[in-house]
Formats: sequence, C-alpha cells, structure tokens
Amino acid sequence: MDTLRVFFEWCETIDAVQPGLFKKIKSPVIPDGGSVDDTVIHTDEANEILEHLGRYEYATVEHMVWLILAKTGMRMGAAHALDVKDYRPGEEQPHLSIVHRPETATPIKNGRKGERPVSIEPDACEIVDDYLEQRRPDVTDEHGHDPLLASQQGRLSKSTIRRYVYKWSRPCAAGQRCPHDRNPEECEAATDLDQASKCPSSVTPHPIRRGYITRLLQAGVPVDVVSDRCNVSPAVIEEHYDVRTEDEKMRQRHQVLRETLGNADT
Repeated sequence: MDTLRVFFEWCETIDAVQPGLFKKIKSPVIPDGGSVDDTVIHTDEANEILEHLGRYEYATVEHMVWLILAKTGMRMGAAHALDVKDYRPGEEQPHLSIVHRPETATPIKNGRKGERPVSIEPDACEIVDDYLEQRRPDVTDEHGHDPLLASQQGRLSKSTIRRYVYKWSRPCAAGQRCPHDRNPEECEAATDLDQASKCPSSVTPHPIRRGYITRLLQAGVPVDVVSDRCNVSPAVIEEHYDVRTEDEKMRQRHQVLRETLGNADT
C-alpha cells in the first residue's frame, strides 16, 4: 500500500489522476506478529499540517514538535532530549545538536553513536527564534537543564509529544475533510483529545520520520547521507524505508555520477 500510494502521488505530477487521490490510500498497521509497521506520514501531508499550525498555532510548542520531527526526521527520543543550548542558529550552518545525556534522563537511541548535528533551514530557525522569544516558558527540568520543548511543568514528556502528533495527524484537526466519512461533531476521536489516537488517520511520531526518510530517498539523496543525518543504518533503510524501484535507483545513481563527474564518462 505504501508503494501504491507513492505511485499515485507521482501520477498526480503528470495529471494522470485526480489531485489528492494518493491521500486516500492508507497504509495499514501490521498486527502483532508482523515484522514492521509501514504506516507513514508523507512529506506533503506533514507540510499541510505545518502550514495549518503556522497559521493558527504559530510558534507554540505543538508547532515546534511538528516542525522538529517533520523537518529533521529525528526520532521522538532525540527531540525530547533537546536542550535550548542544542539549538545553534549562529553557526555557519544552523543546526540542532543531538546529544546523549543518560545522566539527566535524556538518553538517545544508539547512545554516543547517535550524537550528531542536524542542519535546519533559515525558515525553520525563524520559527524556533520566535518560539524562544515569545512562547517558551522560562522553566528548567529536574536536572537544571533548559529543555527546548517545554511546558510550564518543565521538559515536555514523550507521552505529550506523542499526544500532539496524534492530535494534529487527524485530518479534521487541520481543517481537512474526514476521509472516513465520520461526522466530526459526533466522532469520539474528533471531540475528545484523549481519544485522538482512535482516529484511523492519526499516527505516532515514527511515521513522520519514515515519511521524511522516504522523501529523501525519492529525491535522490545518497543512502549514506540519509544514514548519517537520520542515524539509521543503510541496511535498515533498505529493508524498511526504501520504496524506490530498481530502475529509479539506477536513474538516481546515474544522476549523482553525472553531477559528480561532470562530462567524464559515467
């Protein structure tokens, strides 16, 4: 279903199908016993949600959660671990520095090997700057650190991050028509935020990461670059993220060779 969805998204670019048709193709959650959950939030969907948040929830912590997850592809645990000092807008390349700090209850997956700077674009920096200047509460966590994602109680919990992802991945929350033919005024998942996860379209944070990685691969970004940026091995990318056909891979390799070698024989 994931591959079919990507195909229909491509078909839209050549006007072969009705616009938005790919959004109706939902990837199923594999039940217990399956090897992997292929649910994904594609980049176009994430951008629509970010556009809505930018209009109605600008520079709130909920906007920040989606901005960081959708624009960097980092894991939820890495986003949770970010401190204000990890935001480096003044560097030659603005970035977020992901650091493993188990002693302050902010470990990251893969420990020290998962530490890395993750670049962010200037438009994202503007939002982060406004959040820090206008929205972020002046709080520290129980270890005296200044968490980037913060509430009045301190560092935003992982469960709260997950809650915000559930909340805004519901199509009706972002002003879109319900693809499940439900009445938002009567739907439990729409009227009760505690039940947002019951919406068939709502997702956990990981599908945002999966969509981000998939889009990088489709754009022809070399696998080793994706691996370094997202801290995921090429083997895992190949098994769980790469939906390109062999012909697509060949064309993208050829394009990289042409750009690297110029007019030399490729």
